[in-house]
Amino acid sequence: MSKKVEVHIETSGAYELTGFWDWVCLSPKKTVPPHAGIHERANELKIIIHNQDDFDWAEEHAIKVGKECKLYLQPEWSVANEMIPKIVEFIKAQQQWTISLQSHKYLGIP
Repeated sequence: MSKKVEVHIETSGAYELTGFWDWVCLSPKKTVPPHAGIHERANELKIIIHNQDDFDWAEEHAIKVGKECKLYLQPEWSVANEMIPKIVEFIKAQQQWTISLQSHKYLGIP
């Protein structure tokens, strides 16, 4: 009996995505722009929020992904206490977004 194994990947999109993936999480970084064509393949867009400007940057990427793509905002850990209230307010106004948290950080798991 063979079992199908789903294969997921999280990528910054800095390099061309090759191969077959059941789920693609795109988490772009400002230092290296995503490779052309990666937004169309994203099932999930995760933007790390470090400062107020990152909300505009998140919206710039959100318009490039498909309508079914899940949109997540995640506070950068070092400024999480400052940014979580701002993320919550942003999500109240832009309800297509959801907050994502690094639960392992809260649990003290490296």
